[in-house]
Amino acid sequence: MPVVIMWRAALALEWRGTTALLSDTAKSKRFASSVGSASNVKLSVLLVNHGYPPLFNAGSEIYTQTLALKLVEHPSVSQVTVMAREHDPFRRDFEVRQTQDEVNPRIAIRLINHAREAPYHRFINNDIAAVFRSILAETRPNVVHFGHLNHLSLDLPQLAQQAGSRTVYTLHDFWLMCPRGQFLVCGPTSLNEPSQPPWRECAKQHDGKCAADCLASRYATGADVSAVDELRYWTQWTADRMLASRVACDHITSFIAPSKHIANRFIDQFALPSSKLHFLPYGFDRQRLSGRTRALPSMGPDKPYVFGYIGRHVPAKGIDLLVDAAVALRKNAASAGRFKVIIFGRPDGNVTSTLQRRAHEAGAASLFEWRSEYRNRDIIKDVFDQVDCIVVPSIWDENSPLVIQEAQQARVPVITSERGGMVRRC
Repeated sequence: MPVVIMWRAALALEWRGTTALLSDTAKSKRFASSVGSASNVKLSVLLVNHGYPPLFNAGSEIYTQTLALKLVEHPSVSQVTVMAREHDPFRRDFEVRQTQDEVNPRIAIRLINHAREAPYHRFINNDIAAVFRSILAETRPNVVHFGHLNHLSLDLPQLAQQAGSRTVYTLHDFWLMCPRGQFLVCGPTSLNEPSQPPWRECAKQHDGKCAADCLASRYATGADVSAVDELRYWTQWTADRMLASRVACDHITSFIAPSKHIANRFIDQFALPSSKLHFLPYGFDRQRLSGRTRALPSMGPDKPYVFGYIGRHVPAKGIDLLVDAAVALRKNAASAGRFKVIIFGRPDGNVTSTLQRRAHEAGAASLFEWRSEYRNRDIIKDVFDQVDCIVVPSIWDENSPLVIQEAQQARVPVITSERGGMVRRC
């Protein structure tokens, strides 16, 4: 299985455990033609993502760091720079802080302060574009690899191409074809529709539907006199945003789809040209994911079976379903005292406290152990050696969750939702 994409001017490279060059396969020829040709040039690579560890530790952030760490060691790469954002409310917006990767200081990090943004509202940001231009001028990248543009600006691919760079985009979710990225309705439920569940699934993007279900219902003033105008405004906002997304896609040389599920949805529902899209699973540092020492489980009061949850405490991840399932299982006399649940991840204020209260009110608080965020490079010691399996109960069509594949690499069983790219990884 391919493990990480690297760039050399005339070829696409794959990293398999260490590093291997794709020479004359049809796949490498097809991919090489999409990224250009200049056989003896060492590459300057700029990785752009909306976050980077340790400030942000979700999937695209971890993937970007993994990619950076492998690229910087490759003989065909001269330099690796990362552009991401941070939140410092005590500094001016759009100031750039220069730092280095916490694992390899040869990776230069440029962090744009974006503490006072209104998330998901502004999709073109002239200030971020100006910073991006300065980083392009400084690093002169041959390739700009985008991981996610949310919280940044949709015109960055166009600016990169204008500067002469080849552009690559890894599709981590549906953000380019859904303003919220997950095809979940995030607007509030209504008293007029008592059977309407929160966080219900959305089948397909439509400007008016996005405006009514996710935007006007959430951000409008509520004044009757302006309701029609506000719905019209958000419908036009959605149309403008989706146009900007399609223009961005026009300036991407190649797309990487880590799962066939997300590849098919972008082709079928977003009309992304199949010639620009390349299926290539995520890459992993297999050495980092080796060495798990936890013995096979022997369930009992003194050694309960441990279910683990790894990720953000947000509704889209289905963490409430895990809490409810554990509480229900505990009521089964045969299961009582024979298992526990460890929840890993950065606490998220009211969401986390609500989940903890939910367990407490069910008389099952002792069933759960809440642990803080871990460093991904320590995932074997701090996570996989502490659990017998992991649970990924997401309620949206996740692309190809890193944590599922990391667990499989470490030989940890996975229980996951039967949907999207998740089920195809198990």
